[in-house]
Amino acid sequence: MAYLSPLEMLYKWEQEKPNETYLSQPINGIWHHWTWKDFGIEVRKMATYLKSLDLPKESKIALLSKNCAHWMMADMAIMMSGHISVPLYPNLNSETLGKILDHSGSRLLFVGKLDNYVDMQPGVPSDIDCISFPFYTEDYPRWDELTKDVIPFSDNIIRGEEELATIIYTSGTTGDPKGVMHKFYNFSFATTNAVNILPLEEESFFSYLPLCHIAERLLVQMGSLYSGGRVSFAESLDTFSNNLVEVSPTVFLGVPRIWTKFQQGILTKLSQKSLNILLSIPLISYFIKKKIKKGLGLDRARNVFTGAAPTPIALINWFSRLGINIQEAYAMTENTCYSHVSFRDNIKIGSVGQALPFCDVKLSKDKEILIKHDALMDGYYKMKEETDKTIINGWLHTGDEGAIDTNGFLTITGRVKDLFKTSKGKYVAPSPIEMRISADKNIEQVCVVGTGLPQPIAIVVLSERGKDISSESLLPSLNKTLVLVNQKLDGHEKIHNFVVVREEWTVENKLLTPTMKIKRNAVEKLYNSNYRYWYEGERVHLI
Repeated sequence: MAYLSPLEMLYKWEQEKPNETYLSQPINGIWHHWTWKDFGIEVRKMATYLKSLDLPKESKIALLSKNCAHWMMADMAIMMSGHISVPLYPNLNSETLGKILDHSGSRLLFVGKLDNYVDMQPGVPSDIDCISFPFYTEDYPRWDELTKDVIPFSDNIIRGEEELATIIYTSGTTGDPKGVMHKFYNFSFATTNAVNILPLEEESFFSYLPLCHIAERLLVQMGSLYSGGRVSFAESLDTFSNNLVEVSPTVFLGVPRIWTKFQQGILTKLSQKSLNILLSIPLISYFIKKKIKKGLGLDRARNVFTGAAPTPIALINWFSRLGINIQEAYAMTENTCYSHVSFRDNIKIGSVGQALPFCDVKLSKDKEILIKHDALMDGYYKMKEETDKTIINGWLHTGDEGAIDTNGFLTITGRVKDLFKTSKGKYVAPSPIEMRISADKNIEQVCVVGTGLPQPIAIVVLSERGKDISSESLLPSLNKTLVLVNQKLDGHEKIHNFVVVREEWTVENKLLTPTMKIKRNAVEKLYNSNYRYWYEGERVHLI
């Protein structure tokens, strides 16, 4: 089957609806808008400028910015000018930034909307030229100055299906980031089939998760291109809630931490007990649900997704009572974010949904999830050995452990490589246990460990709610959670005690990836010398 490329989709909307708004972005509280025609002109002008640099064909050009209109313009201009994009997380430390720029061989860097570029800048090699986005100017030549007198590219350039489009560096959960190579066909295949099956048409998207991450790039950037939709951006963390309400998107993608924040925000205004009472009264329940959805900015949302990390079942059930039916999805950078999704009219809570069209899935003898379709990565850049260990006989080995029911619903049961062995010789899969523990609203982060211990222990970081209550209230609550969780675990899995640590796990202290996943290896390295001491401590051990 022939699929249209991202560039061809741009040309389509330039012709069919040039004067309709495509991108909307708040800057200092004022919304700026770009029509499809405006967007196309900016892309074409920058593509002309990039061509004028006479870089070798298919040079690597890096993108370092938070989500904004010019991020998407730059990516398309890189495509149109015949080069390869290298999107970068806007919260990288200088060391990792330098490694990626060096490893990718990037020749040029777009620098845009950032919070702390002064800390990142030492990672930019001196021989890389930089271009600054409008509105977020660093001390580099500015986009609008460079394109001021440029004549826009008039040709509708078509890139070949087999040409390399991008190198997406993974967030480095288990080590240094790896550069995942994707050709243009992968974007075309994955987005066309996903948009058709969901289906998506002229949707309103809200962009705030990193565009350099495969989920946001496929759903928001490519999804808007292939559905003819509209994209609105969040300005900052402080304005996120207001921006979301202003936009009221029809499609929304959240990660577990966002859903937890939403829940905590609701419960600060209305206690769980009061909410339960109001939801039990039919007429009042209707208005309460409507008010909450409107207050979150989800009153128009037809598809409400969660992904990137496991979302606790208790949290999904909690939102379901409010009429917000969260659709779990599962995919990876290595498979172009094309694998499994829960359809809004066929949700099985606790599963990540069913396989998308033309996606084959099976389990290995070790219950590892294996995926095969036509848009698997072309491999890890400059890492053939790692590639050969990941794609074997055409099947992508995900590293995730799972189960598939008779209707094809996939449930993630853990990470194959995360299994650890206790001193009793028993293997423990930490992820499902962590999911159960994280249902406690007083807990923000949790990591179950126990290599060499008789029983596992759980290291936890308190949520804002947990920090605000007294020890006299907190300790019994955590003890109750410990008892309830252990009731549902096998003997060798039962948690011996909770250890509450003060330091939050963040991207800055290198205990979270840029996508907010816990770096288990880093957490273990930081704390493992304390395990035996903690094991002998109280049932709930406050550090």
